[in-house]
Amino acid sequence: MNDAPAQVQFALISHTNNGKTTLARTLVGVDVGEVRDAAHVTVLAEAHTLLETSQGDTLQLWDTPGFGDSVRLLRRLALSGNPIGWFLREVFDRYRDKPFWLSQHALRTAKESADVVLYLVNSSELPQDAGYLPAEMKILEWLGKPVVVLLNQLGPPRPGAEEQAEQGRWKQHLDQYAIVREVLALDAFARCWVHERVFYEAVGKLLDESKRAGYARLLTLWQANNQQRFHDAMRANATQLVAAVRDSEPVKTEEKSLLQTAMKAVGLSKTAGQQQEKAMAVLLERLNVHIGATTRQLLQLHQLDPGEAAKVNARVLENFKVRAPVDKAQAGLLGAVVSGAATGLSADLMAGGMTFGAGALLGGVVGALTMAGAAWGFNTTTDRNKTTIEFADDFLHTLMVGSVLRYLAVAHFGRGRGNFVEGEAPAFWQAEVEAAVNGQHAQLWQSVRATPDQDKAEAQVQSVVTAITAQVLAKLYPGAQVTA
Repeated sequence: MNDAPAQVQFALISHTNNGKTTLARTLVGVDVGEVRDAAHVTVLAEAHTLLETSQGDTLQLWDTPGFGDSVRLLRRLALSGNPIGWFLREVFDRYRDKPFWLSQHALRTAKESADVVLYLVNSSELPQDAGYLPAEMKILEWLGKPVVVLLNQLGPPRPGAEEQAEQGRWKQHLDQYAIVREVLALDAFARCWVHERVFYEAVGKLLDESKRAGYARLLTLWQANNQQRFHDAMRANATQLVAAVRDSEPVKTEEKSLLQTAMKAVGLSKTAGQQQEKAMAVLLERLNVHIGATTRQLLQLHQLDPGEAAKVNARVLENFKVRAPVDKAQAGLLGAVVSGAATGLSADLMAGGMTFGAGALLGGVVGALTMAGAAWGFNTTTDRNKTTIEFADDFLHTLMVGSVLRYLAVAHFGRGRGNFVEGEAPAFWQAEVEAAVNGQHAQLWQSVRATPDQDKAEAQVQSVVTAITAQVLAKLYPGAQVTA
């Protein structure tokens, strides 16, 4: 095995305006280049370091100007080995047609330095309708490098069978080109980090033998970085869930006059019910604050703007359906809290609460829960004549579903385009999450309440949440590896 440091280079190439820079941002993990709906946005070939090990191995991605007139470009490349071709390129094209010259320059760079060419295609069109494809395949043959075709612009996430069928159509069409060694789906928006490992492993098999040991070290580093971030995210979710499980709020008692006592005896007093609802509202407010803080923490872990937490939670709410015996309007109110999309609750509570604005939202949520039955939303316990309110197990079950959906939304959020949201948290995710949650530890919440040690309680919930999320990711991305 060769232990010398490996310098691995990928060249990212496509027809113009097919999303190269957007995908480059996804792989690099930060904003690079400029993203616009226009031809020749990338004007120079730019190298971005994806990974670098302590042993000196590096993986670089070259983002190149897109092909424009592919047929003309192919003719020019055919002349590259003679003086006339040099003159046309370096004198005529360089000063009269700069984008065309840049395309030639990028291809020469790829021919000289790239280990693998990543060729991006627009998957939203049928392969036989991509008129530029035959000419550009001949250009790729001129490069003489192994080519991996990446299907981009797949649209919002869809069930795996639909996406695999689309990938199969492109594979079948591209079988006629011997230069194409692999066809993979790698959309900048519709993909999660776990799917990128499929890409990295496939590309690694095409490298020269002398670079494979170094590439294996790079892939190990990539896996360690992403696995650590995954477990940090699961820890954040577990901390928030444990806080909800162990939270409780006393129901305040008031000094009663003789008249109040008499009214209560004949069932005319509403004071007790009002105090219970206030306790419920305080619990929901704390939950709302914790969910917002956790969403911001997840965004920071994924190198995204924590100020976008409201957008993420709103997207989760858009496709999140509360499975509770309440009507549609009540379920919407309840979903706003469970998803983290409820905002502005604190100020209204501090002002006296529950009569207008955000207080109306809290009041509606409390009403939804209590109308569904006290056992669904809240538990009421009495110890030594002290009544307290806590969240019921069924509500916590729904809260866990929401926390996993929120992680999925963040893990897909803005990939490749800063704070852009393309279609995260599609409706079919919830069915997958609920199936995984339903199979996990029905007695979890009672066990957490009975565990006095906070760290042990969080570790217990983290183990369950990690297993659930890993199971969902494996279902959404067949072939991806996630260590629970």
